[in-house]
Amino acid sequence: MFLAGCNPNHQTAGPEYYKSVEAWQKHRVDGLHKPDSWLTLVGLFWLKPGPNTIGTGEKNDFVLPKGSAPEKLGTFQLDGNKVTYIAADKTRTAIDYGEADPTVVRTGTVSLTVIKRKDKLGIRAKDSESPVLRKFKGSTFFPINPELHFDARLLPDEKKIPILNVLGQTEMETSPGVVQFIYKGEKYKLRPIYEGKTLYFLFKDPTNKTDTYQAGRMLNTPLPVNGRVDLDFNRSYNPPCTYTPYATCPLPPKENSLPFPVTAVKNATAMDTPSTRFQATTNTMVK
Repeated sequence: MFLAGCNPNHQTAGPEYYKSVEAWQKHRVDGLHKPDSWLTLVGLFWLKPGPNTIGTGEKNDFVLPKGSAPEKLGTFQLDGNKVTYIAADKTRTAIDYGEADPTVVRTGTVSLTVIKRKDKLGIRAKDSESPVLRKFKGSTFFPINPELHFDARLLPDEKKIPILNVLGQTEMETSPGVVQFIYKGEKYKLRPIYEGKTLYFLFKDPTNKTDTYQAGRMLNTPLPVNGRVDLDFNRSYNPPCTYTPYATCPLPPKENSLPFPVTAVKNATAMDTPSTRFQATTNTMVK
């Protein structure tokens, strides 16, 4: 049990706690090894009105990595908000780009889906044989630190807050309030938003300058119970943009910058420079 207003320490955390965090870490790494994980992203192309050809041939509007698909795979036709995929044999498929069950166009090891980011529609390309996936050796974690596990308190203050993403777009998201916790005798606050049936924290801390992804990290917690939040920074994780330039990650709000180091998951790759992160806004592909 974690007592309100107290900091758990190494001695008070039993072996079951360490096992639970280790199991969570393994689950995260196993997920990255899956054939449809963020490590399989090989491209993100923004659709223009009308026909958008795609394939491995250099003359296509969207060029897939060599050997991953036919030279002329097909065409994504954009008419207003309607997207139609026209295969090489002229077969037409209406594309659903809803978050719950989007249409997937498959060819060999490559899968293509349409995503919507505000007024932009794009093609997200994944390859289950991606070189990034094959070379991935796993994430690196700091030693588990029970002092970073808090019985925190939700201070209700529901409102919409702006969340910027790496494309430069801003979405207004619902935040239930601020979550307050005490660390080494000092009170700190973070403002989460919702992600499904969890609280979703986007935060920064001093380790972003040295050992962790410079744009910040993420953390999900269960929804509050009787105003309390089980806030465990040992379960923080890297944004997808750590692993690929073809993700559209949200960025932490300004108020979510902690002054103390959060020693949880470390940076996994060198893909953390601004030029690489924002490459996702272009219509270029890894070849």
